[in-house]
Amino acid sequence: MTHMLHAAARRVQWSRASAAKRAACLLAAAYGLRVLYPIIRRRMKRAGGKGGSQDGGGAERGREAPHRAGGRGRASPAVNAEFFKQLLELRKLFFPKLVSPELGLLCLHSVALVSRTFLSIYVAALDGKIVKSIVEKKPRSFVFKLIKWLMIAIPATFVNSTIRYLECKLALAFRTRLVDHAYETYFANQTYYRVISMDGRLANPDQSLTEDIMMFSQSVAHLYSNLTKPILDVVLTSYTLIRTARSRGANPIGPTLLAGLVVYATARVLKACSPKFGKLVAEEAHKKGYLRFMHSRIIANVEEIAFYRGHKVEMKQLQKSYKALADQMNLILSKRLWYIMIEQFLMKYVWSSCGMIMVAVPIITATGFADGELEDGQKQAMVSERTEAFTTSRNLLISGADAIERIMSSYKEVTELAGYTARVYNMFSVFDEVKRGIYKRTAVIQGSENNSKNEDKAELHIDGPLEIRGKVIDVDHGIICENVPIITPNGDVVVSRLNFKVQEGMNLLITGPNGCGKSSLFRILSGLWPVYEGVLYKPPPQHMFYIPQRPYMSIGTLRDQVIYPDSVDDMHEKGYQDQDLECILHMVHLYHIVQREGGWDAIMDWKDVLSGGEKQRMGMARMFYHKPKYALLDECTSAVSIDVEGKIFQAAKAAGISLLSITHRPSLWKYHTHLLQFDGQGGWCFEQLDTAIRLSLSEEKQRLESQLAGIPKMQQRLNELCKILGEDSVLKTMDKEE
Repeated sequence: MTHMLHAAARRVQWSRASAAKRAACLLAAAYGLRVLYPIIRRRMKRAGGKGGSQDGGGAERGREAPHRAGGRGRASPAVNAEFFKQLLELRKLFFPKLVSPELGLLCLHSVALVSRTFLSIYVAALDGKIVKSIVEKKPRSFVFKLIKWLMIAIPATFVNSTIRYLECKLALAFRTRLVDHAYETYFANQTYYRVISMDGRLANPDQSLTEDIMMFSQSVAHLYSNLTKPILDVVLTSYTLIRTARSRGANPIGPTLLAGLVVYATARVLKACSPKFGKLVAEEAHKKGYLRFMHSRIIANVEEIAFYRGHKVEMKQLQKSYKALADQMNLILSKRLWYIMIEQFLMKYVWSSCGMIMVAVPIITATGFADGELEDGQKQAMVSERTEAFTTSRNLLISGADAIERIMSSYKEVTELAGYTARVYNMFSVFDEVKRGIYKRTAVIQGSENNSKNEDKAELHIDGPLEIRGKVIDVDHGIICENVPIITPNGDVVVSRLNFKVQEGMNLLITGPNGCGKSSLFRILSGLWPVYEGVLYKPPPQHMFYIPQRPYMSIGTLRDQVIYPDSVDDMHEKGYQDQDLECILHMVHLYHIVQREGGWDAIMDWKDVLSGGEKQRMGMARMFYHKPKYALLDECTSAVSIDVEGKIFQAAKAAGISLLSITHRPSLWKYHTHLLQFDGQGGWCFEQLDTAIRLSLSEEKQRLESQLAGIPKMQQRLNELCKILGEDSVLKTMDKEE
């Protein structure tokens, strides 16, 4: 008896190292259970009480809403009916026709995925035969099957490479379709201007047009590959396993039910534990776009920032933007950490143990693998048969489990796709509505101090959406405004009703204080702002040319700067040659830059090469090149000397161009025939301009200003003298008598 106890003790004796390892594993498992249990419990509660969580999170979402561009009033992206609706709408852009290159790529991609699945099944069966030949100790059969296995690897690797290649080609094709449609919509009907200036739903269109479209296209193509092949793998491997089990007399119902139960339980746990990746990814994309916007803003205003020495302020704003992005990325990483940990535990270890049971049970219970009354040689052959079946089934089961794992892991990618889909769909929706004249802008909340200063103008603000009821009619001659209001995109009514008529040959001078509506009128005449009421008769856009105070310098040659926005082919179609452009530059006293910069084909950053006055004269050169009927000049010669400015205006009048000018230089009044004057309080006056009378009045105004400027100092000195002398002033006595 003692001998038996000692033998049993030796059989179960643990070494110290083995005991330490087991204790460490138990402690790690206990700690993991302690950490994961509260998380899983909270997730289950949230999944069970969605209504309460939505009500409770409303205040928090309300606090976050002001920081979210274009996200006001919309639910966070999620995998729901709205997501599938948006995806189906975008699908029409992917495949505009039944027969298209994109559909061809999709079919080739599908064929490659199907081929890879059949190759996987064939390789799994071949692995089983190789193991069988090893167990049976048949070296010739083993070498033959190994060569066959290596030969099949060539098309298998080619198919794998083709799948990746076609996935990238499909993503690029989808992106090209979306970008082409986005650019056409973005530049149609001046949508690019209206989205920025008149609508507030897209804070960073450049982010939506570049990175959002790229990420959406890649996500769609990758998700198709990650869902199509795994689903096909699951179907075919399941069919093969069930057929093999039945052919050997085993009952596949038990393992099939076990597999279904494990997969269902895993799906429920992962869904309960899954964070809202769609919302998190959409927020991350927004913060990335805002950081890029901050960088581009600094680049666009680099000189002004350097003059003000504002680098510290700009650096703090950049650091703040980057910190917000880094916090968002850290939040996503932390949520993915626990989610992937749970996912790997369930799909790798729980599924592997269940897979062993699913493979072992049919082989153990199958009548086709029973030894029975077989002889030794037959028993050895049956062992090799069982080994082959086990190896093949195990490989197929691993392939099927891997496919199910990819399908379930794709839920996270689907939620991320929901975020990209919402952003891209919202971009196209905004473009389409703005193109049709539907604008939505955030109301500007004015402070109490501002309201107290403008109490008399409180009625000159329109709340809510602005309805476009005016008409714009293109005519060949003249510009006529009939009861046209000037209303800003924020709803401020600058002028309630404007009526004037400019005929060909008339030159209109527009004056008034800052913010009275001078430049706003030009925006309406150019078609940038809508006509909300009344009727506007104006020439077509090709007969009107607008020159701002800071002309835009395009990317290209010196020739391109003069003929902008025409191309060289357009210039030749109009009958212009370089000699004609030289004559135009002579008219604006700018010919010297042709030799200075190296000829017409010189390519430089003209925004920095040309001075302020040269850029303004380049804008006037464009006017002489295009020869419009009407030119809208918005302080376009403020940096040009008075003598050169006068010659340019005289040349414009001689060319038969009617001028509508905003200027504060009295020297230009003589080149205009009529006056449109705003008073800054919503009033206006349109009359014929008498330059001589207006100049005399201006001189008298300047003389009185210079005289009255010294009165406060003279009054102060008089008071000091009266105090020193102890006498009263005659002026004070006269004031008392009055």
